[in-house]
Amino acid sequence: MDERELLVLGLLMTQSQHGYQINDFIERNLGQVSDMKKATAYSILKRLDKQGCVNVTVEQEGNRPPRQIYSITGKGEKLFYELLRSSLAHAENVTPAGDIGLMFIDHLERKDARELLEIKLRKVEQFIEICSSIPTHEEGIGVNLAFRHRLALLECNKKFLLETIRELDRWM
Repeated sequence: MDERELLVLGLLMTQSQHGYQINDFIERNLGQVSDMKKATAYSILKRLDKQGCVNVTVEQEGNRPPRQIYSITGKGEKLFYELLRSSLAHAENVTPAGDIGLMFIDHLERKDARELLEIKLRKVEQFIEICSSIPTHEEGIGVNLAFRHRLALLECNKKFLLETIRELDRWM
């Protein structure tokens, strides 16, 4: 399942938009839950257009260059709901970045391993600070749930790192 398609279609469910609006919204508001690049968003929009899931119209205001406006179609709405249901019911057993490194931590001196985990802990704490400072979204609960989930995962990672550092301290 491609959650990036779900993201683009979901944004079009609220209103017709041009590509820049979609990319700007993702970049400014959803950077903590999506790392989708601009080129990817445009590629998805082109693919959805070919599939008949979006309509494209050209708009021009004054001397500005023409821009393409994307609107979701009935077929696109159907796909959106299929992807949404699939996404909400989906669970996966992922290997978080760094777990392979943990498997081989015994190849380092305990002091070095501890220092590296401290660096990682500081980075996780920075991410927690960023996520904690995101203002509450006023319309609906969905965006807030996504950020709350991200924050819960970061807090869990922080707890794990603190426990692991204490464990390494006992072995030093």
